[in-house]
Amino acid sequence: MILENARGFADALPDGGVLLGLDPGTKTVGVAMCDAGWRFATAGKTLPRGKFGPLKEALAALLAARKVAGIVVGLARNMDGSEGPRAQAARALARNLDEAFALPILLWDERLSTAGAERAMIEQDMSRARRAERIDSHAAAVILQAAIDALSASFLD
Repeated sequence: MILENARGFADALPDGGVLLGLDPGTKTVGVAMCDAGWRFATAGKTLPRGKFGPLKEALAALLAARKVAGIVVGLARNMDGSEGPRAQAARALARNLDEAFALPILLWDERLSTAGAERAMIEQDMSRARRAERIDSHAAAVILQAAIDALSASFLD
């Protein structure tokens, strides 16, 4: 089930549970996880982007190891809210994930997530080379944190 709002996603999830965040880039897919209580997101691995088969295998291992309840996929919208080729690629990834894992999937607007992640990495005095290899996983953490913040707020309504 692919959703685009936090409330519907929250309703589709069991109470709590680890969530997986993905930032689909052109060359890599950044991965982040949150705790079962949806309090904080942590950057994880960066996986190579290519054919879905190898990505599916790597994600299946993560899903099984952490007992993931749902997936948040960054949806790359343009600044005016329109969608281009990167958003279409994120939607295609979400469809593949839905078929492969049958978990609730939330498409989350990721505008400025990479910029925010890079800014935080610069503040941590991370080298340019290290930032380049970890940017997608840190952007995935920014995306996932925004989504879990919205999920927490949706339970307060």
